[in-house]
Amino acid sequence: MGKDSKKQSSHGRLRNLRDIWIRMKRNKLAMVGLVIIIFLVLIAIFADQIAPYSYAQQDLKNQFQLPNSKHWFGTDDLGRDIFSRVVYGSRVSLKVGFISVSISLIIGVTLGALTGYYGGKVDILLMRFIDILQAVPDTLLAIAIMAALGPGLTNLMMAVGIASIPSYARLVRSSVLSIRDMEFIEAAKANGSSDFRIIFKHIIPNCMAPIIVQATLGVAYAIINAAGLSFIGLGLEPPTPEWGAMLSGGRAYIRDYVHMTLFPGLAIVTTIFALNVLGDGLRDALDPKLKR
Repeated sequence: MGKDSKKQSSHGRLRNLRDIWIRMKRNKLAMVGLVIIIFLVLIAIFADQIAPYSYAQQDLKNQFQLPNSKHWFGTDDLGRDIFSRVVYGSRVSLKVGFISVSISLIIGVTLGALTGYYGGKVDILLMRFIDILQAVPDTLLAIAIMAALGPGLTNLMMAVGIASIPSYARLVRSSVLSIRDMEFIEAAKANGSSDFRIIFKHIIPNCMAPIIVQATLGVAYAIINAAGLSFIGLGLEPPTPEWGAMLSGGRAYIRDYVHMTLFPGLAIVTTIFALNVLGDGLRDALDPKLKR
């Protein structure tokens, strides 16, 4: 019977995933976003093969070139190929986005699950810590962390990730509060399951739908936040290509050489648009009210 129940459970999960995918495909805009994200991920993976030049290669004889056959997006004030820098920048920006969200998820989901499940003093203590973090605006908190830690990719990911912890913690806490008193949780307790097993095997998997949607939208926010930090000089150090840093470097020449800010700006806008419509599509696909 145990094997049969496991098979039925696995078949049920596959059927649920198939139903979610069918609902996702109905949302054409979400599918466009998914295609764009896959395309950007492939560009980031194969940046070495796609970019015609090194992102740090300077050619002072070819400064401020407009887009042409040799330099598709033109060159910057140091003669560096902007197309190559945008391509390599996709690797940096997506890495910052996904790893920052991973940091937020690990810490935020753990804190939210503990506070929601145990309540009492644990809830009061941890949620007051979350309240302290949430009292400071996310961007301001990230700026403070970067100012303390200094520039660098690791520090940037940590700053953006820590600043987003409260939103995940509160989301998971509210979901856990609505789940912890359900019958299947009481049955797990009656069977002698440990608190760790109940939280991570029974409760958190049932909170995954809002977490997935929040994480998808969180990647977009993390990319914007990282670009903003780089724009004000608290992000990555030159010559590392990061879209926000490229915008910052080109703003002094925007009147005469708009291409220096146009293409990294379009890269940011396109990525954020794709992540937002994908997140909206996932929210609709995972909404239990839409199940038939």
